[in-house]
Amino acid sequence: MTTRRNFLAGAAATGIAFCNCAIRGAVHAQARPPRPPVKVGGKRVLTIDVHSHCYFHEALQLMGDAADKVLPPVKGVPEHFIVIEQRLKEMDAMAIDMEILSINPFWYGKDRDTAAAIVKIQNEKLAELCASRPERLGAFASQQLETAIKKQGLRGAAIGGSVLGEDFADPKFHPVWAKAEQLGAVLFIHPQSTPELSKRFKGNGWLSNTIGNPLDTTIALQHLIFEGTLDRFPGLKVLAAHGGGYLGSYAARGDHACFVSPQNCNPNITLKKKPSEYLKQLYFDAMVFTPEGLRHLVTQVGASQVVLGTDHPIPWEQHPVDHVFSTATLSDKQKMAILGGNA
Repeated sequence: MTTRRNFLAGAAATGIAFCNCAIRGAVHAQARPPRPPVKVGGKRVLTIDVHSHCYFHEALQLMGDAADKVLPPVKGVPEHFIVIEQRLKEMDAMAIDMEILSINPFWYGKDRDTAAAIVKIQNEKLAELCASRPERLGAFASQQLETAIKKQGLRGAAIGGSVLGEDFADPKFHPVWAKAEQLGAVLFIHPQSTPELSKRFKGNGWLSNTIGNPLDTTIALQHLIFEGTLDRFPGLKVLAAHGGGYLGSYAARGDHACFVSPQNCNPNITLKKKPSEYLKQLYFDAMVFTPEGLRHLVTQVGASQVVLGTDHPIPWEQHPVDHVFSTATLSDKQKMAILGGNA
């Protein structure tokens, strides 16, 4: 089973990790920002936000007439187009030492050539941006995993919960998982709502996001579990946004599914452990908003599987470090792990 100690170990062996020793040294070598460093029990903690976003104008332009539909209807859109010193000020205000940037996949519906061009531009821009401030910025690639990791110094890849309605647990995507496992790369699952329910999401409350996004992640993770993908590729490092959706809150129901209704389960798939036990080999960001939510997530998956996430610059979680400190049930060791140690 993947543990806190070997999360990203394979990636670190090739010089790729959220925060390896070289990056930690660079942070300490820099002039301190005008805020007190984060400390737990008197020890300095390097805080790492694994869930933050950006866009690049050059990539959006390739979307043609659909470019205007890419940007979400939220606060923080201008800040997605990073001006480095401004982004660093925003990070300092949240007590974040390092951000891992990602771009939600908006190109899945484009033709292959256009999609490849978008991905190429984004990976190049992400690599350039991170190289300019490697002590503060890292990034997940937008596909082209091997090139992104071996040549561009990116940390893994950001993917959706599905691709045009097809789940990543489908055998056609096994080569993707195999390559990620081989490279020791992190695959960051960021949902794209659940379009099949778009009619029911209409109305007040932006339900396509507030319900649709966590639901999309939950479905994606359950398929990886029940289709045996995590057994086939046990070394995978899968990180789920938004606390993994609803999975952590109702995982035990899945343990009873095939007993209650064997007709709805594939007799050719025999899982190596209970479905809920796979949560302890997945990783989750801590974006669950309340101390009780974080306490419950840690109880279900273990503190070793939880990392900071904010969705910055969208203002979902503006005080991520305070969120961890206010969760009184966490020990100092667990707080240090979540704030940056697990990354």
